[in-house]
Amino acid sequence: MKLINIGFGNMVNASRLVAIVSPESAPIKRILQDCKEKGTLIDATHGRRTRAVIITDSDHVILTYLQSETVANRLNEDDVDQLEAGEETECE
Repeated sequence: MKLINIGFGNMVNASRLVAIVSPESAPIKRILQDCKEKGTLIDATHGRRTRAVIITDSDHVILTYLQSETVANRLNEDDVDQLEAGEETECE
């Protein structure tokens, strides 16, 4: 299981991510309202402005103060690290 840091020590299981989106569009605002009513909204902003919305395959929605690009880069960095680790073990 690979975990992605979304700020303030909060982690998300990378294999459960479906999308990382900006919170400004009207459809995302409707999704946030629906999740709030259903109780599946997780606020990991610690009172800061929401800059990215993470949608999971379990219909949970996570708010983070990090930008979408930052979360995506952290996800991609872990992929690169795993590939490099795999290449090192194959060469030995």
